[in-house]
Amino acid sequence: MTRDESVWNRFNGSYVLPADEVHVHQTTLNLPESSFSKLWQSLQPDERQRASRFYFEVDKRRCVIGRGLLRLLLGRILGLPADQLRFAYDEFGKPSLIAEQGLPLQFNLSHSGEVILIAITVDRAVGVDVEIIRTDLDIDSIAARFFSASEYKILASLTGQMRYEAFFACWTRKEAYLKARGVGLSLPLDQFDVSFLPTEEPRLLATRFDPAEACHWTLRALDLGGDYAAALAATGSAWKLKCWDCDALLLMEGAPEVRIRTQLI
Repeated sequence: MTRDESVWNRFNGSYVLPADEVHVHQTTLNLPESSFSKLWQSLQPDERQRASRFYFEVDKRRCVIGRGLLRLLLGRILGLPADQLRFAYDEFGKPSLIAEQGLPLQFNLSHSGEVILIAITVDRAVGVDVEIIRTDLDIDSIAARFFSASEYKILASLTGQMRYEAFFACWTRKEAYLKARGVGLSLPLDQFDVSFLPTEEPRLLATRFDPAEACHWTLRALDLGGDYAAALAATGSAWKLKCWDCDALLLMEGAPEVRIRTQLI
């Protein structure tokens, strides 16, 4: 793992998003209620309605904080109030900023447990996924149903905790790729292979639906520590990854030391 993949930076001055970088922001559900209310107010009616459909309060909280923080970050980059951002949705429900709002920013969001991840970049497809590493799942049945034959064979050769870690490494890399492509599960998980052993560099190994597809993508593992697996997928290879511990309170306060500007190269 290279340095830019392993260090989680904190905001401490101007925040620059060059066109040759992909940024991943990490935050948690630990926000005071006053801040949660501000994020709720930044959402559009359809977003509030979607969040209100969740039965469990923790799921609603993940939805509101994730979407609200995404709006804060995109708003700072574009120089717009968070509640003025407008999204369009494709046939699979993937959001994008409407063209009138300026820069061709691409973004994706994922949450699991206490962690929320937001990936943002300029003019390249990007997807991110995070999952809690659970040991109470029947991973054999899941892998047999969704993974490719070669992935299932590799997973079956592992034992103990390594087997669960490998399963979730595989799952998050596949999900990140699907989310970046924006096609959901309309592309079956067994139609492409990823590397996922601890000794292997994350890679998209094969895409049977289009053999040329694999070489157009780069995968990265995200080190969150603890019982989490996370991955990022983005088009191209000539880009750097930077990870940020996102201070939601600082963003909401509009602190002057957080001045975000974007460099297009």
